[in-house]
Amino acid sequence: VQLQASGGGLVQAGGSLRLSCAASGRPFSRYFMAWFRQGPGKEREFVAGIDWSGGSTHYPDSVKGRFTISRDNAASTLYLQMSSLKPDDAAVYYCAASGINAYYTRANTYAYWGQGTLVTVSS
Repeated sequence: VQLQASGGGLVQAGGSLRLSCAASGRPFSRYFMAWFRQGPGKEREFVAGIDWSGGSTHYPDSVKGRFTISRDNAASTLYLQMSSLKPDDAAVYYCAASGINAYYTRANTYAYWGQGTLVTVSS
């Protein structure tokens, strides 16, 4: 599956941004999907995950209550709605697809990655 992330940009602290990830090539609904992020000098970090149906979502404490992951299987698109953004949220955000519904916080679980979209948060 090929993934194309978009929607990044510059936003003020406290603001909101919505990322999208368009999938093509293979049935999107087969995959567990996730968003990761990587800031300068930092390791890639799990941000949100969603199962094939959209019925189960997962977040680390750092974004819980502020970020919402969702998917539209008919449109083969993954979303990440981010609100109450903080300067610490600034990073390149990547969407990723995995054929298994386990170990979803681990980057090496995911076989397919989008190219990343940059989110900058000004204080």
